[in-house]
Amino acid sequence: MSTHHECQDPGDEAATPQQPSRRRFLQSAAAAATVGAAPHLRAQTQTPAAPPAQINQAVPPRPVTLTVNGRAYTLQLEPRVTLLDALREYAGLMGTKKGCDRGQCGACTVLADGRRINSCLTLAVMHEGEHITTVEGLASNGALSPMQRAFIEHDAFQCGYCTPGQLCSATALLNEFRNGTASTVTADVRRRPAQLSDDEIRERMSGNICRCGAYANIVAAVRAVHGGSGQAGSAGADVHDGVDAGIGHGTTHHSTA
Repeated sequence: MSTHHECQDPGDEAATPQQPSRRRFLQSAAAAATVGAAPHLRAQTQTPAAPPAQINQAVPPRPVTLTVNGRAYTLQLEPRVTLLDALREYAGLMGTKKGCDRGQCGACTVLADGRRINSCLTLAVMHEGEHITTVEGLASNGALSPMQRAFIEHDAFQCGYCTPGQLCSATALLNEFRNGTASTVTADVRRRPAQLSDDEIRERMSGNICRCGAYANIVAAVRAVHGGSGQAGSAGADVHDGVDAGIGHGTTHHSTA
């Protein structure tokens, strides 16, 4: 009488011992792959050692003499101080405003030897020997300049923050036009511009952004001064009137902004 063991296929007995061997082979292969990849993973996760930090020695300030509005200011300035910061923080002339600090808004416009520049983009030490004019220096002998009066008459400002830069830029604009300087809208740049049109004024003032959008009145003010009518109306206005209007000495409630 045959039993279960007697009927078992001999091939099963031969296959049974091979299964543990196959399992051990696969486990060994997986372990070897893991060990082989470990150094590569560790190399990827290791952060390179940072170089030792260099200690920069502070540059000592040195005397810088700036002639601003006809007055000489001897200031102790580090060479990297901008003209804008020198005027506001060292000379105490707060009329020039700091807007974008990147030369994009024009609020910091001043005149250097009659040429308008963005004072936030230039170093103070570069302007020794030049005559700097800020909004505080536009008035003369207690009377507002024609451009300042025109801004009042034509309501060419609202909050007043950008007005100092607008005034300096507009003042230089008229001198540039009289000297024959062309702009990108001049029909023939090889010749003197025929007239100071509204398009010419807009283009030449395009570097000064007005936060309140008083552009139409700014154009009207510049046109009035160019045409000679800027002298009328407020001819007797004094500097104090301009201060109250936000354009005389730049000392409105925005002066510390």
